[in-house]
Amino acid sequence: MDVTPTVSVEQAALDEKWMRVAMAQATLAEAKGEVPVGAVLVQDDTLIASGYNLSICEHNPTAHAEIECIQAAGKVLKNYRMLNTTLYVTLEPCSMCAGAMVHSRIARVVYGADDLKTGAAGSVVDLLRHPQFNHQLEVTKGVLAEECAAQLSQFFKRRRAEIKAAKQAKRQAQTQDQTR
Repeated sequence: MDVTPTVSVEQAALDEKWMRVAMAQATLAEAKGEVPVGAVLVQDDTLIASGYNLSICEHNPTAHAEIECIQAAGKVLKNYRMLNTTLYVTLEPCSMCAGAMVHSRIARVVYGADDLKTGAAGSVVDLLRHPQFNHQLEVTKGVLAEECAAQLSQFFKRRRAEIKAAKQAKRQAQTQDQTR
């Protein structure tokens, strides 16, 4: 059951503005060879912190865009509570990130593309609005969804092509070695 609230025209424009900033963060992740996911935390239309995926570079499965952003925001705010803030992220949060959002008391999350494999904001499970938790977030999904999904799918398409080319080059080198 989707209970995504309707937002005003003004709020929709702000959501698109900040999602584009999150997408720019995702581009930074991609430039480092990371899965292109970006996040920004905003309060009163002011950027508090940003982050992008660093799991591969840092050999750290917890270095998701949302976690990087929340950790940076805690230092800026000098508080582990992020009351009255909105987190914008290009991909639906996973269960780890959703848990961090609940614990940090973020008021609202806005995400772009659904994650049909591990999404914890309604696609697979809804941890952000779980009635037994002591905090629930408002969730707005699908902001610039096609653009966010395209950024991810282009990355994985390119990565598959690179892996295929590397395998072909390895086979070709082995064949050349055998013919010598």
